[in-house]
Amino acid sequence: MTVLSHPRPRLVNQALRDAQRWCAGHTIDDQPALAHAVRVAVTIGEHIPAPAPDLIAAALLHDVPDFVPSHEELYRTLTEAYGPEVPRIIAALQAEHQALDQPNPPVVVGDLAVVLASTADKIVALTSLLRRARASGHVTEFFSRRSRLVALLPYFREYSQAARAHTPVGMSAALDVVLNLLDQVESNLPPRVAR
Repeated sequence: MTVLSHPRPRLVNQALRDAQRWCAGHTIDDQPALAHAVRVAVTIGEHIPAPAPDLIAAALLHDVPDFVPSHEELYRTLTEAYGPEVPRIIAALQAEHQALDQPNPPVVVGDLAVVLASTADKIVALTSLLRRARASGHVTEFFSRRSRLVALLPYFREYSQAARAHTPVGMSAALDVVLNLLDQVESNLPPRVAR
């Protein structure tokens, strides 16, 4: 049984319907965007007993600002439909995603709901990345073409350490497992790609 099994809270049902609509036609990690959103929500539920419906709704909708043209109107719509907590979590995740495009992104772990959603997002995204690398048959070449991502590995490690005090042991361990696998990959990369 997952957080998306029936019966679901009304807020989660609404978020799943909205995610289906807003994610339609979009992809993340070469998969439908909705599949990524569902995996993030399910990952939270695997580690948090009875997570708040707001947290699951935010997980389902966390990438929607990337797909909807007017962010200001989207956040107004989300606030009207879900109250203030869901768009607040989504905005914090979006700020983190945008910071990853800058040099030396800050590690922010002061908000429990955001940390739980962000950690689940990292587990899902990095696991998917490793799966795609292995499926390519050329793991080293796959990551050699993704030097920006490889450059973020120290950030992900620092985040993992900082988030450890705020996340359940199993969730921290799941992120550590995928980061350890990425460390092994990084150690095999040519020096110009590896940090």
